[in-house]
Amino acid sequence: MLPVTDNPVEALNTALLWLDYAGVAVFAASGALVAARHKQDIITFGFFAAITGVGGGTLRDLLIDAPVFWVQRPGYIMICLAIALLAWFLAGFNWRFRALAWLDALGISAFSVVGAAKALSLGVHPFSAMLMGIFTAIFGGVIRDVLAGQPNFIVRREIYISATILGAGLFVGLRLVGLSFWPAGLAGFGAAFALRAVAITYGLHLPSFGHKPPPHPHEDPDAR
Repeated sequence: MLPVTDNPVEALNTALLWLDYAGVAVFAASGALVAARHKQDIITFGFFAAITGVGGGTLRDLLIDAPVFWVQRPGYIMICLAIALLAWFLAGFNWRFRALAWLDALGISAFSVVGAAKALSLGVHPFSAMLMGIFTAIFGGVIRDVLAGQPNFIVRREIYISATILGAGLFVGLRLVGLSFWPAGLAGFGAAFALRAVAITYGLHLPSFGHKPPPHPHEDPDAR
């Protein structure tokens, strides 16, 4: 249970802390599962879990000139290592790879809100705060996939960044019109996750450059 406080700034900081822990744990699990896919050792499990869990937030804090969140709070890295150890024992089950996309969806949905909220709380311009939410959501996964030598979701024509734009943008917009943190945060998280979930379930993606719809059966394709 979150501590009860009458100080709205303290309440926001407490909420962000717990959401940050949850997002780091989810992303750490996705990093550990990538290590499992590539049959890595336990050290690599821990490294992938940590770099995926804190990578996006590290970039955000460096860009907004804030203290890097995990340096003075080693609990974040400890959570990543604990998740990696848990994954080491559980990743032999058949669900591990199917779970990766869904864990990633939860992670980007949470971090798109958390990143934007932290930036807003530090006085960052709303548009830049939205970008910080997007960077927080995607950068850890980008590092994970580059190190693993596999294509990232953002270069696979999937509806991925679009979900983070929706989540961070909706959260920032609702905060600007005066909605309190939790309703705005839940709306942003829910919208981002719903869009990503539909994309995963139905294999939806945005049209690629130069894409043309198939010609009508009675139409000459060269007439276009």
